[in-house]
Amino acid sequence: MKQKTLFYCTECGNEMPKWAGRCPACGAWNTIVEQPAEKTASKGSRAHPAAPGGVRRACPVTELTSDEEIRFPTGMGELDRVLGGGAVKGSLVLVGGAPGIGKSTLMLQICSKLCEFSRVLYVSGEESEHQLKLRARRLHVDSPNLLVISETSLEDMLDSIRLETPDVVIVDSIQTLYNPALESPAGSISQVKECTMALMQLAKGQGITVFVIGHVNKEGSIAGPKVLEHMVDCVLYFEGDRHTSYRILRAAKNRFGATNEIGVFEMQDEGLAEVENPSQMLLSGRPDDAPGTCVACVMEGARPVLAEVQALVVTTASGGNPRRTSNGFDYNRAAMLLAVLEKRGGLKVSACDAYLNIIGGLWLDEPAADLAAVVALASSYLDRPVPGDLVAIGEVGLTGELRTVSQLPLRIREAQRLGFRRCVIPAHRALDARAFGDMELLAVRNIGEAIRAALRPRE
Repeated sequence: MKQKTLFYCTECGNEMPKWAGRCPACGAWNTIVEQPAEKTASKGSRAHPAAPGGVRRACPVTELTSDEEIRFPTGMGELDRVLGGGAVKGSLVLVGGAPGIGKSTLMLQICSKLCEFSRVLYVSGEESEHQLKLRARRLHVDSPNLLVISETSLEDMLDSIRLETPDVVIVDSIQTLYNPALESPAGSISQVKECTMALMQLAKGQGITVFVIGHVNKEGSIAGPKVLEHMVDCVLYFEGDRHTSYRILRAAKNRFGATNEIGVFEMQDEGLAEVENPSQMLLSGRPDDAPGTCVACVMEGARPVLAEVQALVVTTASGGNPRRTSNGFDYNRAAMLLAVLEKRGGLKVSACDAYLNIIGGLWLDEPAADLAAVVALASSYLDRPVPGDLVAIGEVGLTGELRTVSQLPLRIREAQRLGFRRCVIPAHRALDARAFGDMELLAVRNIGEAIRAALRPRE
């Protein structure tokens, strides 16, 4: 007898009886895949005990306790910052990233601190126990409270957890874990959903903190259904180029903290090292007296970060449509700033190719970086360098006016701490210049004034 199949959307997890080019639930195109219909559910433990008769009774909200969540440090301050102050007991954290980016290294490194006060079970479906031992020796992780097992079966993993009773479980990775009760292969949509549900019930029912590693697809999202991200408490993305040493950990979802914090690490021979001053890292190697570069200050959570914005504006060689490219900066916003620069700034950039790049792999999605991008584009177009001790902060409107941004004094003090002596800011924000010592505040009202204040004449 032919096995019944269902169709799933890899973007939102919606089920449907037949294939379609577009998902009716989320509207995504070409995300429908076919999977066997499964009837057997996972054997994971219940998150709450059932009442007599098999029905769990609802509890009045007045009888529930509202104690603070129990947090504990992971041993890496940058990871604790992204998690909102540390890991939460009984939480399910998904750590995603491209293969080879350093996810397993990060998880194994935090075991060194976690094993000081808890038992940790590291479940690997990609490496043997011997390989884990070699990597742990390289990372100087050695503790009797660290238990390792190479396992891909969900049932066997749950049996090991019941036997060892760990406080923290690390699963590497969710795409290698499978439930033998399901006939679909490991990594399929149904397997990923069932295994994640079992881990969620384990975390909530027994108070075990679970870290799950997940690979990303070519679009940069977690491989598997989008519903996977909705099931977990925290979604962390480990970003960066494998050919460079710096990595950025970013929170895409966090039920216990903010989602705009980042953690910066440097990959070294002995593992990941925390970068406590990311601004200095992002500005290292900045060229002197080179047109087309300007420094912006953005807020990543509660921390101001200085980043270098580079621009290149050249005349279109083919005479056709000019090319526009942005890396680390929103493409549509870059196109808008180019239009404002031509209309309100008087620079004929419509006949030029324009390239915008953010150094260090940082993604600037805050409007406070608008002014630095405009100054960098004008600097490249006019072939006039921006002074090396100048930083530009402000949002640009469609009429060319400059709007103030939040926490401006904090941004200025961060720039001053790193040696900058001039700061271009919107004139609408009244600040006492005496409060910033030798920092010269250049208050401007529009991009025309900003360009004249920031660019020095070519000698």
